[in-house]
Amino acid sequence: MEPESGANGTAVTEFILLGLMETPGLRPLVFVLFLFAYLVTVGGNLSILAAILVEPKLHTPMYFFLGNLSVLDVGCITVTVPSMLGRLLSHERTVPYEACLTQLFFFHQLAGVDCFLLTAMAYDRFLAICRPLTYSTRMSRTIQRILVVVSWACAFINALTHTVGISTLNFCGPNVINHFYCDLPQLFQLSCSSTQLNELLLFGLGIFMAGVPVILIVTSYVLVAAAVLRIHSAEGRKKAFSTCGSHLTVVGIFYGTGVFSYMRLGSVEASDKDKGIGILNTVISPMLNPLIYSLRNPDVQGALWRVLTGKRTLA
Repeated sequence: MEPESGANGTAVTEFILLGLMETPGLRPLVFVLFLFAYLVTVGGNLSILAAILVEPKLHTPMYFFLGNLSVLDVGCITVTVPSMLGRLLSHERTVPYEACLTQLFFFHQLAGVDCFLLTAMAYDRFLAICRPLTYSTRMSRTIQRILVVVSWACAFINALTHTVGISTLNFCGPNVINHFYCDLPQLFQLSCSSTQLNELLLFGLGIFMAGVPVILIVTSYVLVAAAVLRIHSAEGRKKAFSTCGSHLTVVGIFYGTGVFSYMRLGSVEASDKDKGIGILNTVISPMLNPLIYSLRNPDVQGALWRVLTGKRTLA
């Protein structure tokens, strides 16, 4: 690769993504596994979306947000996995500088919307269980759309800030990324210039993008739990908790992997662990979400059955 100086002092014009496996003999297996995971994820999430669209019983705020979450899951895995599969097929591991930053932007855009959407879903459960009399007015269609638009706008600002911040750094030496997609911690390690401001931005925006939503989600579910425990009927308590359990599982996986990915900056030795966390964040989590939300939800199961077979209920 010939170094080439750009307007911002960047000498590196492309990065080399090492991917998941150095052993050539294992690449066909990795390709098959990730292609299968990608097809299952896209198929599962689009099935959930189709079920929500065709089943009138699912035309509620909770499923409106779940439909948006399914679209995000398809987007998140599409940003990372197809390009990795393409590199496995072509045996070409280089990624142009601009393509790397583009992938970085869209990944953080979609993951950022995920943060706020999960918070909106927790707020929806809080209103439904703790404020049932005013639920329909406080969670009207207009408010649902406003929450989604604000989520996209905040995520856009976050993603754009990080992308512009990375573009101001100088990359003039090593260009090998020990990962299967471009992300902030790995690019920080390769920069020839100081990343202190970028790391401060990541920490500060991380508090806004993740810390505040986590506090709101925990607060919502503490209040929900207190309200549910006051329900005298065991069946009523079980139903209320079952609608929240799926969401809490998804929140735990999403934020757990995010904390490990971005709150351990500067650890070169953790690169291989970062790959595992990246798989959890970009592949496993989107693949499991349709299963988690439909496993104990008869309404979703019935709608999925209708989409697939034309029948209204499970046999």
